[in-house]
Amino acid sequence: MANLGYDDTPVIPGSTYKVHDGTRPQPRIVTPGAACCGAPSDAIMLFDGGSLAGWVAVRDGAPAQWKVENGYMEVVPSTGDIQTTTLIGDAQFHLEMATPEVVKGESQGRGNSGIFLMGCYEIQVLDCYQNPTYPDGTIGAIYGQYPPLVNACRKPGEWQTYDIIWEAPKFEGDTLIKPARVTVLLNNIVIHHAQELQGPTQHRQLASYAPHADALPLRLQDHGDLVRFRNIWYRPLTGYDQV
Repeated sequence: MANLGYDDTPVIPGSTYKVHDGTRPQPRIVTPGAACCGAPSDAIMLFDGGSLAGWVAVRDGAPAQWKVENGYMEVVPSTGDIQTTTLIGDAQFHLEMATPEVVKGESQGRGNSGIFLMGCYEIQVLDCYQNPTYPDGTIGAIYGQYPPLVNACRKPGEWQTYDIIWEAPKFEGDTLIKPARVTVLLNNIVIHHAQELQGPTQHRQLASYAPHADALPLRLQDHGDLVRFRNIWYRPLTGYDQV
């Protein structure tokens, strides 16, 4: 198989593979079961299908310009990434997404978007149904760092679910004292379990931490493809020491 990624990028620490290495083993394909799920009673809704109130453009803070219809939002190419006005730290997230039913492009050029936790840690969104790409950029990858354990992608146009348990990094001044950690389920299948991140995700570069706030927005990417999202909610992870 042709190299689907890059061979001129640095080697990822703790790995023998380069960033976006096309020779890295492809995730095993697993067919997901039936979809579910409603929001729990204590969920905080970020997008309920009605409007983009509470979402703004990343580039200028203006109201988000993505399309809203039939209970979902859809990327409007060239309007840019959008993010929540709500600042979020440790949390459980749920969202549903669908890549375009009409297939165009291949590899990274097919149904591309991203879920950026705290605005800078990307869980990849991509149409990877019978569409190989570099493994650390496939659907569900912690972009540029870790491929998913398996490829649990549904067919183009079908709704898919992400459930994410996010622990933000902790800093004391300029010193990292605890790296970020994430557990991700795609279509109810675990694809990352308590995985420690190497820093904010990057394209063609190694990750490294720099201090940032304890709570930041959730960001969705405009990568030029007509990706849809719906039913986005979160639950703050607090109260560890409460009886």
